[in-house]
Amino acid sequence: MLALGEARSALTGPVPSLSTPIGRDGRIDEAGVRNYIDRAIDGGSKTMMLTYGDSLYSALTDQEVGELTRLVVEHTAGRAMVIAADRQWATPKEVEFALYCREVGADMLMVLPPDWAGSTTVETLVGHYGGVAEIIPVMVVTNYFLFRSDDFGLAVLRALADRVPNVLAVKDDVCGAFARRMGLRFHDRFAMISGGQKQNHLNQLPYGCDGYLSTYMKFHPPIANGYWSAVESGDLAEAVRITRAYDLAFFDAVKDLPGGFDAGIHGALELFGVAKRWRPRPYYSLSDEEMERLAGFFGGVGLL
Repeated sequence: MLALGEARSALTGPVPSLSTPIGRDGRIDEAGVRNYIDRAIDGGSKTMMLTYGDSLYSALTDQEVGELTRLVVEHTAGRAMVIAADRQWATPKEVEFALYCREVGADMLMVLPPDWAGSTTVETLVGHYGGVAEIIPVMVVTNYFLFRSDDFGLAVLRALADRVPNVLAVKDDVCGAFARRMGLRFHDRFAMISGGQKQNHLNQLPYGCDGYLSTYMKFHPPIANGYWSAVESGDLAEAVRITRAYDLAFFDAVKDLPGGFDAGIHGALELFGVAKRWRPRPYYSLSDEEMERLAGFFGGVGLL
């Protein structure tokens, strides 16, 4: 069974969350998935992470999620830690999926509980996470705390820290003051990774944070590794320079593209030879003209 120290080591540094490659026919592009995994691991990632959002679980079926999980585990082949993800299932289905993840060889399961209209309580969530943690190590993702109060989120984490030992990690989506308070209180108990962008990681770093979700590790790892080298050496001026020149600039470049930032990320996968740009309908995929605009951005910052 995975230990806290192992989880923290694997989550230290830049980690890509799998932006599931999709074929033009709307099906999972298995060759693209394998290429994505190889690019990330060869680039230095110690973890392959599936997520409800980036991995497009909102547009995949339960069967496709299971097939993708097995494919990622099999192709990673022990070269990195594998974190599986769910689709906001009720507790019985979540426990069933946890058993499946353990069977196929995933190392951890990121649990995103359903919480429509604030329907969970701290106690029901302890039961939900606890049932999964009896089967496989758990990562909490704080996404649904965005719709609750910071105090509610911190109370959930306190209860898990005290009562569910096999909850080992947190992926944070709330950021800001919540992330800082979380790091101060719980970094000794959970491995922590910042979601979003490098600026969120820099915001959380002094308060307790092991790594961050990296956009560039998906398609051009030298940018992610340059940022991390600056962080490790304490050169925060260089870390800020890289954040401004590449990370913030990229998100500024894609914010006006149709289909949102994720359409831009899938376009970048194609430009850098990782996978094709396509996403499942009704999600929008970039046109040839929009791909040219995106290529112009990367050319302008010296990456293409």
